[in-house]
Amino acid sequence: MSKQFDVAVVGAGPAGYHAAIRAAQLGLKTVCIDRWVDASGQAVLGGTCLNVGCIPSKALLDTSHKFSQAQSEFEDLGIMTQGLALDVAQMQRHKDLIVQNLTKGVAGLLKSNGVEVVTGTATLQAGKILKVTDAAGQVSTIAAAHIILAPGSNPVDIPACVRDDEMIVDSTGALAFDAVPKTLGVIGAGVIGLELGSVWSRLGAKVVLLEAMPSFLPTADEQISKEALKLYKKQGLEIRLGAKVTGSKIKKSGVEVIYEDGDGTQKLTVDRLIVAVGRRAETKGLIALDAGVVVDDRGLIEVNEVCETTCAGVYAVGDAVRGAMLAHKGMEEGVMVAERIAGGKPQVNYETVPWVIYTHPEIAWVGATEAELSAAETAVKVGVFPLAASGRAMASNETAGLIKVIADAATDRVLGVHMIGAHCSEMIAEAVIAMEFGASAEDLGLTMFAHPTLSEGLHEAALAVSGHAIHIAHRKRR
Repeated sequence: MSKQFDVAVVGAGPAGYHAAIRAAQLGLKTVCIDRWVDASGQAVLGGTCLNVGCIPSKALLDTSHKFSQAQSEFEDLGIMTQGLALDVAQMQRHKDLIVQNLTKGVAGLLKSNGVEVVTGTATLQAGKILKVTDAAGQVSTIAAAHIILAPGSNPVDIPACVRDDEMIVDSTGALAFDAVPKTLGVIGAGVIGLELGSVWSRLGAKVVLLEAMPSFLPTADEQISKEALKLYKKQGLEIRLGAKVTGSKIKKSGVEVIYEDGDGTQKLTVDRLIVAVGRRAETKGLIALDAGVVVDDRGLIEVNEVCETTCAGVYAVGDAVRGAMLAHKGMEEGVMVAERIAGGKPQVNYETVPWVIYTHPEIAWVGATEAELSAAETAVKVGVFPLAASGRAMASNETAGLIKVIADAATDRVLGVHMIGAHCSEMIAEAVIAMEFGASAEDLGLTMFAHPTLSEGLHEAALAVSGHAIHIAHRKRR
């Protein structure tokens, strides 16, 4: 006989555990099913983000940035660093400890909120029944009035570069190198490729990124992506655009990568190769054919505006549905669904989803780009503030980058904010809040910001929309 619940959540990544905790908080009997186990077979929660994604990558990004600063910048500040050395094993232990603490933390949060946790692989059957198979092959069933599917995603493999998880790796393998490669190839110059390439470049690797697209970071605002490309090249990252990888060979000398560009067939030999060409929803085997849930040819589960599938009472959130594959987007969807199940009417505002690339300098944005607004024939006003004019940026030796505010020409409402610079991952929240409340550029300009801060750059960019910025020179109007 099936165990009965009000809500069953499949997946304990950010979207799943947020949904489960919120459902339990609202008084619903909740179970969370997840198949992740560690090398010893013990259940670990948190999904890709906590285990092999967002968190461990940020730990390595932070460590590598500090190491790079110590090598190239500290002496300018009067800090001598003779004898500086890198202990890769300790760096990895530090990363792993953070992951362990956070995954244990998620387990504790689920337990304290009364969520039952089941370890195993779940398959949705007709009638809102979940068949759960554990590591030993034992099968049990769970029934729930409401089911939330949050299976997450996996790295995309490409036939031209078959992983051996030693010489050719995906993003997971790239987080676990036991030594800094002398040369490193990265297929894909998107968010994941740039972040992983940055880590190992800062630690001493010669990094070459092969990007099939002819333009760099096409999803970002063009002014930001141009600035980013300039800064990354200055740091030593070699980014080859329009490079379509067609094959690879593992040799004693390393990995030979064959690709096509505007000049024909090219070859690149590197010690190790990272494949970072995107992620795909992990929905294979998740849903039985008679379950009444439609999955498209990309593996995405079809949902409506409130994440309900084609089967009433079954929802899907996070990487498995349309929209950006971002942990925070999935978190908000999970909470929304839990609250709607409990009778509430919340919605996720997809126009104010922030994006962040955790390189250095960081890139962050929310809302529309100038190109998108131009294509929509929306007249805009733009204000830009260079961080080189910021007193706090100068004091911190972090003057690279800029902040850009785009406002509607008629209403002055902020339509997009784009930034590149130090700590942009934190500063973008201010722009998200402003846009969530429908703020105008004037509203931001009238808001008092603490001095001296990097956030003042947002204030100045908003003032610049109407030509009133204080700390940048303006041409005299005729």
